[in-house]
Amino acid sequence: MQTPFPCTQCGCCCKQVFRSELTAYLDRGDGSCKYLSSDNTCSIYEDRPDICRVDLQYKVFFSTKMDWEDFVALNIKACNFLQNQI
Repeated sequence: MQTPFPCTQCGCCCKQVFRSELTAYLDRGDGSCKYLSSDNTCSIYEDRPDICRVDLQYKVFFSTKMDWEDFVALNIKACNFLQNQI
C-alpha cells in the first residue's frame, strides 16, 4: 500500500490553475480555482476533477514510468516551485 501524498494544504496549486492547460478551465478569473475556499480547502473535495487527484494521476499516467516515491518527490519539487511563485 502506498503512503498518501504529503499535501500541506497550502493552496498554492489551487491558486495557480492558470499555469496548466489541464486546469485552466477551473480558473475563476484571477488564476485561482473556482472551488478554492478562503481556508485553502476545496469546496468540492469529494467530487473534485480527476486532474486534482494526485493518486489517480499517478495510477493512470505515471505508474508504468516511475515508482510512487519518485512521483511524490517530483510533485514536492513542483509544490516548492509554486510556493515560491506566490
